[in-house]
Amino acid sequence: MPKAVVCRALGPPESLRVEEFAAAPLRAGQVRVAIRAAGLNFPDILMAAGEYQLKPELPFIPGMEAAGDVSEVAGDVAGVSVGDRVIVKLRHGGFAEEVIATPLQLTPLPSTFDYAEGATFLAAHGTAHHALVDRAQIKPGEVLLVHGAGGGVGLAAVELGKLLGATVIAAASSEEKLAVARARGADHGVLYGREPFRDAVKRITEGRGADVVFDPVGGEIFEQSLRCIAWGARLLVIGFTGGIGVAKTNLVLIKGASVLGVRAGEAARRDPAIGEARIKALLAWAEAGKIRPNVSHRLPMEEVATAMRLLMDRKAIGRVALMM
Repeated sequence: MPKAVVCRALGPPESLRVEEFAAAPLRAGQVRVAIRAAGLNFPDILMAAGEYQLKPELPFIPGMEAAGDVSEVAGDVAGVSVGDRVIVKLRHGGFAEEVIATPLQLTPLPSTFDYAEGATFLAAHGTAHHALVDRAQIKPGEVLLVHGAGGGVGLAAVELGKLLGATVIAAASSEEKLAVARARGADHGVLYGREPFRDAVKRITEGRGADVVFDPVGGEIFEQSLRCIAWGARLLVIGFTGGIGVAKTNLVLIKGASVLGVRAGEAARRDPAIGEARIKALLAWAEAGKIRPNVSHRLPMEEVATAMRLLMDRKAIGRVALMM
């Protein structure tokens, strides 16, 4: 029988358990995928704690993204074959040795990626693409400030920002994380704690400020970002790993700035054309070797609590994957 990580009671990562489950038969329009790796995201942690906007009925299997091999295809399904290497996009259910999905939930695994890279690709890079392309409409030559640049979505923003022609300022909490960000294309690195990042941004831009701020951290970071932006800047609200930020609206007004919420998955559900264009662009860049997730840790499924703590304690650089 296949195994999965199961959440039976909302709480910390240590409350999750690996259990066997009975494989369900395929229905019309479905495919079965043997999962080889699953990517961890902060929403997985929040969902298991009951703190995310999506609250699945208990018990449930966490996991928003995974990668593996198609092992069975319903008779009415066209365009998918047994043996296809695929990425599976889910709202939850990915921390399992097999999943049942529809063809619309599958994306071909780039030939340049292994399973762990495929399983950690679309959530972070898809969010970064939606933020920079659809929401901020970033232009070549603009200055992009990326907070949390050592994290998975931050590194994705660094990579894509550089590809889109921006001058990228990466801000992170350690020299090791900044080194990885520079290797992924960052033009400048700012170490939190060495100097106030708003001062560093003003120094780097000779007082002009950043045109686009990519903020998955929130908290005090958000307000301080308002103090180092250029006229007409766009501030992208990606998440709140550092707490909910409070904006002083006079700073938004003075700089003619825009604060933009970013929900890549919801945007694609409401307008599938946006999601299709996003995946097409990301796959092309991946096949060309221009983008790749940085998977700093690969752990067995049984160590899911340890894997989640790596994200919570900011010890991961880029992404963390569970290996099945």
